Amino acid sequence: MTLLNDAMEIWQAGVAAVRADRLVKDHVSIEDDILLIGDEAIDVSDFDRVLLVGAGKAAAAMALAIRDSLSHRFPIRGWVNVPEGTYNENENPAGDVRIFSARPAGINEPTEAAIFGTKKIIEMVQSATEQELCLVVLTGGGSALLAAPIDGVSLSDKLAVIRHLSGSGADIEQLNTVRKQLSKVKGGGLINACSGSCVVTIVLSDVLGDPLDVIASGPTVPNLSTPDDALQILKRFDGQHELPLSVYSAIKTKNQPSKSSSISAVRSYVVVLGNNATAVDAAGVKAESLGYSHAMTVAQSCEGSASSVGIHLAEMAVSMLRDCDVGKKTPDCLISGGEPTVQLAPANIRGRGGRNTHLVLAAMQQLIEMKVDVSLRDRIVILSGGTDGEDGPTDAAGAILSAEVWQAMDRLQLDPADYLSRSDSYTFFKQTGGLMLTGPTHTNVCDVRVVAVKRAAGENTLGG
Repeated sequence: MTLLNDAMEIWQAGVAAVRADRLVKDHVSIEDDILLIGDEAIDVSDFDRVLLVGAGKAAAAMALAIRDSLSHRFPIRGWVNVPEGTYNENENPAGDVRIFSARPAGINEPTEAAIFGTKKIIEMVQSATEQELCLVVLTGGGSALLAAPIDGVSLSDKLAVIRHLSGSGADIEQLNTVRKQLSKVKGGGLINACSGSCVVTIVLSDVLGDPLDVIASGPTVPNLSTPDDALQILKRFDGQHELPLSVYSAIKTKNQPSKSSSISAVRSYVVVLGNNATAVDAAGVKAESLGYSHAMTVAQSCEGSASSVGIHLAEMAVSMLRDCDVGKKTPDCLISGGEPTVQLAPANIRGRGGRNTHLVLAAMQQLIEMKVDVSLRDRIVILSGGTDGEDGPTDAAGAILSAEVWQAMDRLQLDPADYLSRSDSYTFFKQTGGLMLTGPTHTNVCDVRVVAVKRAAGENTLGG
């Protein structure tokens, strides 16, 4: 249990370090006529009020923290689209900043409510004056929450595209490349609609490598992809042309000849306050404080399948354990960050799960195939969780493989391979007690994984 508790503490420390309100408190302030945001120093002497808009899973926490940091200087109005359950008006009234629930919790897809909220945001930025500083907060989940389909494309059409690409294993960059071509607001659309003179975008990055045109589908930066790029992605993942013809027709008729679209002439700044590396670094500090000799890795681009990452982590766990047992100076805790993909099973057999539960179940299956001795099970913990507290269409952040999960599997006579083949990892861990149920975390910077092993007795066991 100590190993399990340590792994959870390490993961939670990573998440805590990238909480939106904490990042704003540490990195946003105003001194005289200078607005300090991260490394940017912006002269705001020409402004007498602030328009605050945005979207994302952590956008409520970020918006409210910004309001608290600046409201002594400027009157602030605005509108922010968020998932249900991420904001409690009774605990923190938002005043003239509307925090709008634009989708249900656990369902990261655009809705009619998101379209309505996005329309309000567009109307606000269109009404901005020269004396109104426009602040845009963007966090993970912003693509679904900023929804304004182009003419000829319905909400159901967009949902079909999102579900098909996600279920086929497309990564976030591929998905957002297509979504930008189907939207009025993505790919620079929001800043093009702004009538103000200055837009400052404050980002909590949920995309590896922090590509600004991909995070929330880049509503305030130039679109670096073209309709042809989107069509090539559809060709790869929709070879049988199962998606609505309206989607293909709308993209083909768009007139966007260059690789880089222009954006409006307003003064623009974009600041990334936190990302996956920030969380992994903080998790590493916590591991060290608990006595672990740790190693850390952060992916800079798509990692491939969750199964392959899970297999790799299982192999690393066994290697670490063996090296510890022969007295090598080797890490006994591996912390990694990233965001893999999952190719879902056919709909007629598909269960329930997300990339993190799938990853941990794949790691478990690999340990079985490696014939890891039963006596070693209580010396390995593998944990993987989405920092936003959501893992696909579920209420879990991810899953934990511990001795207790092994015992439950044996008692219930469950077959991990069967659950993997049906994309039903959530059900497996619900039965075995391995789900990570955190609720909304007020952040979103991809996933953090922790692999911890317990050194043999008499070997100066670390971490308890």
